[in-house]
Formats: sequence, C-alpha cells, structure tokens
Amino acid sequence: MDMVKPPLHPIQAPIKGFSRLSKEEKINYIIKTYLNDEASVSEEEAKKLLQSFWHSDDDLQKTLDEFSENTVSNFAFPFGVAPNVLINDHLYCVPMVIEESSVVAAASKAAKFWLERGGFKAEVISTVKSGQVHLKWNGPKEEFLNLFESAKEELFESLAPIEVNMKKRGGGVKEISLVDKTDILEGYYQIWADFETCDAMGANFINTVLEALGKEWEAIVNRDLKEGDIQIIMAILSNYTSDCLVRAWVECPIEDLAEKGIDPVEFAQKFKNSVDIATLDVHRATTHNKGIMNGIDSVVLATGNDFRAVEACAHAYAARDGQYRSLTRCSIEDDTFLFEITIPLSLGTVGGLTSLHPMAKLSLDILGRPNAKELMEITAVIGLAQNFAALRSLTTTGIQKGHMKMHLMNILNHLQANEEEREKAKVKFSEEVISFKGVSDFITQLRQYQ
Repeated sequence: MDMVKPPLHPIQAPIKGFSRLSKEEKINYIIKTYLNDEASVSEEEAKKLLQSFWHSDDDLQKTLDEFSENTVSNFAFPFGVAPNVLINDHLYCVPMVIEESSVVAAASKAAKFWLERGGFKAEVISTVKSGQVHLKWNGPKEEFLNLFESAKEELFESLAPIEVNMKKRGGGVKEISLVDKTDILEGYYQIWADFETCDAMGANFINTVLEALGKEWEAIVNRDLKEGDIQIIMAILSNYTSDCLVRAWVECPIEDLAEKGIDPVEFAQKFKNSVDIATLDVHRATTHNKGIMNGIDSVVLATGNDFRAVEACAHAYAARDGQYRSLTRCSIEDDTFLFEITIPLSLGTVGGLTSLHPMAKLSLDILGRPNAKELMEITAVIGLAQNFAALRSLTTTGIQKGHMKMHLMNILNHLQANEEEREKAKVKFSEEVISFKGVSDFITQLRQYQ
C-alpha cells in the first residue's frame, strides 16, 4: 500500500481581519503560520528577505503597496532595453521587463539585423474598443428592439456628464446597438457599445459608461413597455479588442538576407515554411505565439499596461477563424521577402500605472513620450522582432545555441562562481553540451586546484 505523504502544513484555522494588519504583522503571521522545516530559509531569513525588497523611499513604497491588496513586499524583475529599434525611420531604445533568458538579446539582435535593411514599418489600423451590457428580456422581441432604436438619442444624452472629459480629448462613446442573442441563450440580449479612449486604456471610463447605460435602459423599458420583464445581468468591457489593431512589418529583397554562411534563398524559404507550419499546426502555433508574446508582454509590463488583457486578446485573435494559428505571416513575391504581424493591442500612455509607477513613467520617457498609437506600433514591432529572431535561430543554428549561453550563466550564478571561474567555464563549454552536472563538476575541479 502506498504511503500517503503528510501535508506540508497542519490544517490552520482561517484568520479574520488579515487585511487590517500592518505589513510587519502580516509578515510575522505568514512566517509563523506557514513556514516549516522544509522551507528553503529560516524564519529570520524569510523576514529579512521580504524586507530587503522594500523601497528605501517610504512614499514610493506606500504607492507600490496601494497598487494591490495584502502587500508584504515587492517582487523584482529585470528591466532591460533593446537599442537601435528603427520604426518608421525613428530610432527607439525600447524598455523591456522580463525574466526569461535571451529575450532582450534576441530582440536587440533582430533590431540590429533590420537596422541595416531599412528598419521596421508599422501602422495603426483602428483603435476602437468595445463593451457590453448583458441582459435578459422575456417580453415581446419586436417592441423591445424598436424601443431601443427610438430611445437611442435619450440614451446618448444620459451619458453626456460621464463623457465630458473624454470628449475633450477627442474620445467617447462612438456607437450603441441592441444585439439579439436569443439564438444562443433564451431571452439574452446585449447592449453593444463602441468606444474611443484616445491615449488612455480607458477601462474605468468604459465600465462606468456601461453601468450607466444599463441602468438608463432598464428605466426606459420599465417606463415604456407594459409587458415583459428586464434583468440587467452585468455591464463590463471586453478585453477582446479585435478592432484595436496594429500592423508591423519588415521587407527587403531576398538577396539582402545574405549573411556569412547562409544562402539567402534557402533561408527565406525555410523561414516562410516555419511560419506556414505555425499557421497550420496548433502545437507549433502555441510555442510560436508564446515567443511573440515574450516581446510584447515585456514592453506592456515596462510601460505599466495590462499584459493579462493583451495576452488574452492576442490568443483569442489567433483563434478567430476557429483554429489557433500564427499571429505572424510571411510571403515571398517577386524576389521580395515580407514578414509581418497584425495584432490587437489595447494600450494606454496616460492614467493608471502609466502615470503612477515611476519605472513605467521612465519607460515612456525613454520612448520619447509616445501617444497610445505610437506605443501600439512599438510594442507590435518588438513582438515581430522577437519572432524573427526565434525563427532565424530555429532555421539556421538552432534555438539552443543562444539559450544555452544564458543557461550557463544561470548555472554559474547558482554555483556562485567567481569571475575567473566564469571565464574558464565560458571557454570550456563554448563547444560542449551544457548541463548542470557538467558545469558543476568543472567548477568543483577548478576549486580543487586553487
């Protein structure tokens, strides 16, 4: 009979009022209650570790604490930059926040490659965002639909006080419609609203408008329709911003793809084949698009935008025809190589964390204070650059050559190798297979002779 492994922690009684404890009290509770003998650090070490990541500026730490709930410390990620990113003849140095080895290096390498071939091009196709009021109606359909059309002006007028500031910036509610969804759920309708939020992400604005729209429509229905009942289920924006689109691309004569030891025609065809495979095979498409999002998420994080919303939307868009496919496309026509991406990106450069987080503000400063459209273009380009670098490695030297260099550094850090040991390890493993055991044995051997 198999032995049942005992739980790591004894069953604890729930704690009441945890959110009202001070940060120090929260830390003490967590450490005393949940750290056991199998923890990697002692109670004292755990407390020092959490406190070591507090910011020395108390006011700034207070701001960081208020971004979330029950905060006990900060979690640091590397903040890097990809220089020499030429977009529409403008040179950028792009901030990227990511912990995965080689991502920033790959984007930088792709930027350098295309810098010598005209750089990247990008254009925003549309910036429309949407949200819905989800509701149920069990009365006569035609009367319900007709009333909405006749009440549109009244509904728009009811939103005027909420829209004042957004309209000053050129945004606001662009269109509203009542959508019959009874074919998928009995009695189900949506009030569909399209928005322009300019340089703001606009989540709070959109949700405020939708909630007000739902209440106003409910009042109009109860006032004007004598038969039937309306129930507002919820009012919420959609993160599927499929009409907030940006396109980025690179192109050049195939002969310009030539590099030492690489035949440009063979490279172009293999590269195109790799994209075609990701377009047709979901297993490859998932890894392919994950690499694209390595680049995109890193810029979204650096600029204080919502990477979860961007990620969810991108993957939904990749499956918009019923099969999950590559977000990038490649074509070869008339001896010209074209590689491009079209992707929905709902980003902002004002409001929220973009205005509150000091590193997000600095990122936007480094980018030259772009507006939302320019940030969409920059972000899409980094996604394309990341994908180009990955496919270039896969179809030439193989992906592991670059990855393993970074893996070697991680192993050496784990082994706390000094500078002399690092240099000798780099030489030793420049042409050998890198494994933790191999590197560990090599460092151990070096230390025996010191």
